[in-house]
Amino acid sequence: MTHRQLLRPVDLRSKPPGYHLDGHGLYLQVAKNCHGRSWILRYTMEGKTREMGLGSIDDFGLAEARIRANRFRQQIADGIDPVGERQKAKAARKAEKVAAEAQAQAQVQASTTFRHCAQEYHHTHKDEWKNAKHGEQWINTLATYAFPAVGDLPIGEVGKPQIVKALAPIWKDKAETASRVLQRIRTVMNYGAAKDYCLGLDAEVWKQVKLALGTNDRARKVEHHASCPYKDVPALLHAVRQSTATTQVKLAFEFTILTAARSGEVRGARWAEVDAQMQHWTIPGDRMKASREHRVPLSARAKEILRQAKQQQEYAGFRDPELIFCNPKGQAYSDMTFTQLLRRLGFNYTMHGFRSSFRVWGMEATDYPHELLEMALAHVVGDQTVRAYARGDMAQRRLQLMEDWSKAAQTSNDK
Repeated sequence: MTHRQLLRPVDLRSKPPGYHLDGHGLYLQVAKNCHGRSWILRYTMEGKTREMGLGSIDDFGLAEARIRANRFRQQIADGIDPVGERQKAKAARKAEKVAAEAQAQAQVQASTTFRHCAQEYHHTHKDEWKNAKHGEQWINTLATYAFPAVGDLPIGEVGKPQIVKALAPIWKDKAETASRVLQRIRTVMNYGAAKDYCLGLDAEVWKQVKLALGTNDRARKVEHHASCPYKDVPALLHAVRQSTATTQVKLAFEFTILTAARSGEVRGARWAEVDAQMQHWTIPGDRMKASREHRVPLSARAKEILRQAKQQQEYAGFRDPELIFCNPKGQAYSDMTFTQLLRRLGFNYTMHGFRSSFRVWGMEATDYPHELLEMALAHVVGDQTVRAYARGDMAQRRLQLMEDWSKAAQTSNDK
């Protein structure tokens, strides 16, 4: 038995928006804007009416749509729901795709070793190292202390036992190095998780690693840099001035204390960072720990140190030197230069500890506000609005702060 055909090919693109019956549940569906025209099969199964899309008229003409509709009617007559079958097929394809991706990921995880992941991270972030030496140290410490234990393992197999095994030999005897290696292993594992090479380790695992390794007194001493009591700074500076160190080393040492700067910031200081009147020393962000530019108001004594440093360089025959403080070869001093000077003089302090000396002096011996002291140390203070206000309002007070610190750091011992 045939059914009456209500549609003609010539009419398909002239029909208004709505549903237009062709027969036996086959409809032409025209969208409201008349741009979308597609075939719909309506049918009833188990008392429920359903609609099944059969494609656009751009893909299937009227004759083809009737053939497709008839094929699905046969399934319906056999008690098979074509929409349900389509959904099952779609779910099967998705499951197959997920399984294939999981298999491919498992292969990647099995072939990606900890060593490969660390080297990939090192290469990917090569432009982020503050200098080439630091970048090489980063990967070399892993090569020395981590790779022998976990380097050839798939990164997905590196867990708490393997990390503890790698760190145990150096945890007590090389505390500072062990702390750095632990942090770098964690960075590699996080990078591996980000790249889907492994699942990653949660924060609790890292706590358990430290718990398994035990306490480390030397590590705590390193973290809390040994600082000189601020009342003893004048005597220490006097000892430095009277020492056999070179003039440039003495000047750099004192300049570090008076500016409350980090040793590396002073050792890498350049003449281009000081304004013509020597009012400020502006350290660019790429040389700062927080990657933000930091401007240091210079006290009278700090300016005098800069003038003396320039005179020393002119006397030594340097022509347009880049560094403010440099050795006879025009190179930057190493941090050990100042550490060794302190040890020769019998002081068990660190250069970084003098920042703490400044901070405690400001807190205990002055009325300067917390925000001002923190700004002098290049620490972040408040939100953006507070910081913008502070830059303009505290400029003169910061200069006075550095003058007061300069005076506090010097006594009649020099007389």
